[in-house]
Amino acid sequence: MLDKSLSTPSDVVIYNLEDNVPPSPYDRDTARQRLSTFLSVRRHRTPQSKLPHHDRIAVHLNDINTPFFKHDISEVLKSPFVRTLVLPKVHSVRDLHHVSRAIRTSRAGSSALFPIRIAASIESARSTWNLGEIASWTSEYGPDTGGKLGALLLAAEDYCADTSVSQIMIAAKAFRLDAIDMVYECEDGRRLGFNGKQAIHPTQVDIIHFTFVPTEEEILRAAKILHHMEVAHSSQKGAFGLEVEGGGKEMIDAPMLKQAENTIRVAKAAGLEIPLIS
Repeated sequence: MLDKSLSTPSDVVIYNLEDNVPPSPYDRDTARQRLSTFLSVRRHRTPQSKLPHHDRIAVHLNDINTPFFKHDISEVLKSPFVRTLVLPKVHSVRDLHHVSRAIRTSRAGSSALFPIRIAASIESARSTWNLGEIASWTSEYGPDTGGKLGALLLAAEDYCADTSVSQIMIAAKAFRLDAIDMVYECEDGRRLGFNGKQAIHPTQVDIIHFTFVPTEEEILRAAKILHHMEVAHSSQKGAFGLEVEGGGKEMIDAPMLKQAENTIRVAKAAGLEIPLIS
């Protein structure tokens, strides 16, 4: 399964040391060691066994209240390929401070420091109650030494799914974090404002990519907005009317311009064609 991850087209590959491993100490220790060997520099010198770019690699650790966490973080951070840690059961900023201290300790003496991105998994009523504090957290040691919060990840518990989906998305947007939805219902997740989704099998990646990139119609509309707004600004105007199907015009102003810019940014990142408007 580890070797199969080398060919997945997903944006990020998450190597899970928690849910996918039996709970016994032997199994957790074995899984950690296998992953450490897999992520070692020596193993990946040939093109055939080359790891994905470090921006695409994340490791899902055991939570901080288990006896496995300390060993997980110290072992996986030995690899220069690991730049993102997924932390389950983050209930408060106290948990993030604990993780930050562990990152600092694990990297003590390292001469090549770079920010470790933290994806905090929101899984409880307590975590949703503390959502604003969690989303605005920063490490007291700085991002290069103690890590940096980069995403809020929605776990699949019924309570979170039923009562706090929009809160998680809003908090993530407010603090410029990625909002990562749970495994199911791509279209609902995108409508709610999430900009990514977890997958548990490579066969799910294509449908996720298809759902979360803009449609041709959305790209065309965004391109028209950007073009006509540029023309409007050159004429000292702050808004304009965009012709719509069936006649009439839709008033376009600054907030809609921002949405259009985001649409084009995502489309470009996905390698989609942007039509030229004249």
